[in-house]
Amino acid sequence: MNQLFKRSSSNWIRYDRYEWRTDKKGIFYITPAKDAKPDLYNPIKEADELVLAAINLGLLCMKSETGKEELKNSIMTFVTKYGLLGFMTALPTTPEFITYEAVYLPLNHFIKEESMTTEQYLSYFFPFEQISFSKKNRESVWNITDKDMMAITMALKNKPQAVNMSFQKEYAERYDWLVEEFKDWAFTFVTSFLYYQDYDILNDEQKRLYQQGMSAFGGIAPTYHVELRERPTLVWDFHSLLLEIQMMFSFMLTDEKSSIKVCKHCGKAFIASRPNAEFCSPQCKNQYNVYKSRNKKMDAMDEDDD
Repeated sequence: MNQLFKRSSSNWIRYDRYEWRTDKKGIFYITPAKDAKPDLYNPIKEADELVLAAINLGLLCMKSETGKEELKNSIMTFVTKYGLLGFMTALPTTPEFITYEAVYLPLNHFIKEESMTTEQYLSYFFPFEQISFSKKNRESVWNITDKDMMAITMALKNKPQAVNMSFQKEYAERYDWLVEEFKDWAFTFVTSFLYYQDYDILNDEQKRLYQQGMSAFGGIAPTYHVELRERPTLVWDFHSLLLEIQMMFSFMLTDEKSSIKVCKHCGKAFIASRPNAEFCSPQCKNQYNVYKSRNKKMDAMDEDDD
C-alpha cells in the first residue's frame, strides 16, 4: 500500500482541541472547542497508522465490557489526532448536495429518510449554533466571518462547499454514529481475518455468509487529479475522512505485500514485519509467555493434587 500512495496526497482538517456536548434532545456530540486551532494535514502519509487506529478503536467498541468513559476518551484521542470523520459529506449520494434542491441519501445506518431539504440535513451536524446559511431552490448563500475558516476555505477552494462547511467549529458528529462506524470497520476486519484463518473448517454455507458480510463493505469512489510538484503527484479528492479510511482499509486488505494480523495476546490489529509474526510488540510476546508458563504450572499442581 505504501508503494501505491508513494507519490499521492490528500487534505483534511483536524483541530487541536475537541469537546463533548449534549444537545436539547439529550444527544451526545463531539465538536471542535471554541478556541481550537485548525491544522491542514495529509492523511495518506499516516495511512497504515490511521487504518489500524480505526480498526482497534472499533474492536474496543465491540467489547461489551468497555465502559462509556473509556470509549469517549478513546474516540477523543482518535479525533484529536486525525479529525472528525465527515459524515455530512459521506452519507449523501454526492458531496455536492448543496447545489441540488434536496439531499438524497442511499441506505445507511444513521438516517432512515431517503431525502430531505438541505436545511433539515444540515441540522444533524449543526445542533448547537446555526450557521449563516440560506438557500432558495438551488441557490445558496454561506457567510463566513471566522478568520481561520476563511483561510481553510481559501486553501481548499476546489473542494465542494459542503466539505468546507464541515470544517467549521460549529460542526459536530454524534457519539453513537461514531461508535457504530468504528464497529463496522472492526467487524469487516474480523470477518476477513476469520474467513482465511478458518477457511479449511468452514462449510459452504458459512463461507457464503462470510462472503455476503464482506460484500456490503464499500463506498463511493473518490475523484483525483495530478499536480506538478517536485514530481508528478496524484492528489486524491476525498470528501470525507470516513471514505478515505474506508478506501485505504480496502487497499490494505487486498494488498499482497500487506500483512495485517491480530495479536495473539492483546487482540489488537497490527502490521506484521514478517509472515510468522504473532504479536504486535515484544511486550505482548513476553506477557503471553509469562501467562502461558503460569498456566502450565497451575495445571501441573492440579494434576499433583489429583
